[in-house]
Amino acid sequence: MMGSGPGQELPADAIGLPGGWGNAMSILMCRPEHYGIEYEINPWMHVEVGVDHDAAVQQWERLHRAYTDLGEQVDLVEPVAGLPDMVFTANAAVVRGRAAVLSRFRHSERRGEEPFWRRALEERGFEVTVLDPQVAFEGAGDALFVGDTLFCGHGFRTDRPAHRRVGRALGVEVVSLELVDPRFYHLDTCFCPLNEQTVLFAPHAFSPSSARTVRRLVPHVIEVPPDVAAGFACNAITVGSRVISSLAAQGISSPLHEAGFDTVALPMSEFIKSGGGVRCLSLPVS
Repeated sequence: MMGSGPGQELPADAIGLPGGWGNAMSILMCRPEHYGIEYEINPWMHVEVGVDHDAAVQQWERLHRAYTDLGEQVDLVEPVAGLPDMVFTANAAVVRGRAAVLSRFRHSERRGEEPFWRRALEERGFEVTVLDPQVAFEGAGDALFVGDTLFCGHGFRTDRPAHRRVGRALGVEVVSLELVDPRFYHLDTCFCPLNEQTVLFAPHAFSPSSARTVRRLVPHVIEVPPDVAAGFACNAITVGSRVISSLAAQGISSPLHEAGFDTVALPMSEFIKSGGGVRCLSLPVS
């Protein structure tokens, strides 16, 4: 791998892409028992719209079943009353091996989740790093691995200075990417690693220089049109050769198939109302 050392931002040269992708995962999830739209902290959320709770439970259960049917282990965290977005487990932390960097949420509405996530991770044997409270960082929502390189988003929920600190805590190289469209406020809404060499990528969500960086560093990029990305197609999880995503992923089934992937498209309408989808509801921890 080319770069300047663990914990430092990687120049726009190339990334090392080791083998091992596709090993069995354990996925952290949280039932939507208390899920609802109780505040507005992104452009998708409107308290007057509300959530169909029964439909949300059914959609969550279908995702849970998709994982278990594919042989993945799902580890459930107990939901907490008064924390409606705790269902979005991806925002808890970024995890590498047995190390985790805990989120420092931008908005006060979600900061109450932090002690519960810290306890849940420590109970599962993770060594948890806590960042300075002055620096916002929103876990795997803004930090995704392509091989051994950590791609981190900034611009809405995560501060760019957090990138170097997270990289240093995990001992990995970091690529910083600037997000510019408020609809795609987290990296995982517009960027999805499928394996060590392939990503889904919605270029309109990034600054021009960051879009160029993605194209330069990742060997195979599947570019997602704005209307498909707005359906949370990029907010996906890969299990082997299957890409589990929202129904919008049907719009990119052809390029996915050409790249060797099958599409598992699930209804996510009740979670999209809060600006979330499949990956937001899932935190791979092994």
